Amino acid sequence: MRLLPTCFWAIHLTSISTLVSAASSWGFGDATVSAQSKGAGVSGGFKEKLIEGKPLSKAVELTPSDTLKIILTTYEDKKPKRPHQTFLLVKDGTTGVETSFPLSLKESGKAKVELSHKDMPSQLLRSSNPLSASIVIGSFGFSKPYKSRAFDLIIKGDPGSQIVPAEKPLRYGQLPEINHIFKGDPKSPPTIISIAFAAIVIAALPVLFVSFDTSDGGDFLYVLYNLDFIPDAACRSGRGDRYLSQRE
Repeated sequence: MRLLPTCFWAIHLTSISTLVSAASSWGFGDATVSAQSKGAGVSGGFKEKLIEGKPLSKAVELTPSDTLKIILTTYEDKKPKRPHQTFLLVKDGTTGVETSFPLSLKESGKAKVELSHKDMPSQLLRSSNPLSASIVIGSFGFSKPYKSRAFDLIIKGDPGSQIVPAEKPLRYGQLPEINHIFKGDPKSPPTIISIAFAAIVIAALPVLFVSFDTSDGGDFLYVLYNLDFIPDAACRSGRGDRYLSQRE
């Protein structure tokens, strides 16, 4: 008996969400697009009104001295509102290369974006085909996002300037195998060489003792005798008192 009400409310809430999402959607209005060079004045350059869902019949040309400007107001369910995202998507339909330019947004839904040649990727600047410019609006919630082509954009290059080619992007992938050569473990010399060196050292010991002249008491005994005076010398220097006390 408890399962039926639960299913009923679940189906009811799903239906409400579906109806809300189908009824509300994002869009824009009061939109204009212009391409003007600095100092052209109000009447100079290109300026047209953008209509939601209806792209311009005439392509917009952007020269190196022009600035492309788009001004619009975003709407949710026909009411001005600030969405989470609004940007201009520029795409080359032949190569598939695309880039996006976010619009600055206000709480009232007013949005604006400006761009010029320096903001465009070099791949798009070299394109000889008209570029597709679309407006994308979206946010959280059940409202349907908006995405539609607004106009075509033709990039006019300067014949006297050279476009710098784009650098090859950094891509992470498998690199060639690296063969490490490590230093070998230390090894002992051959046994014959070790025995030979030991024999030379042992044979040198008698020569060392014989080298002391043992006549008249011998220097060797003189050295041993002087070693016995080390504690007395330390005591006189003020550092051997403890040693002498222990000796007594």
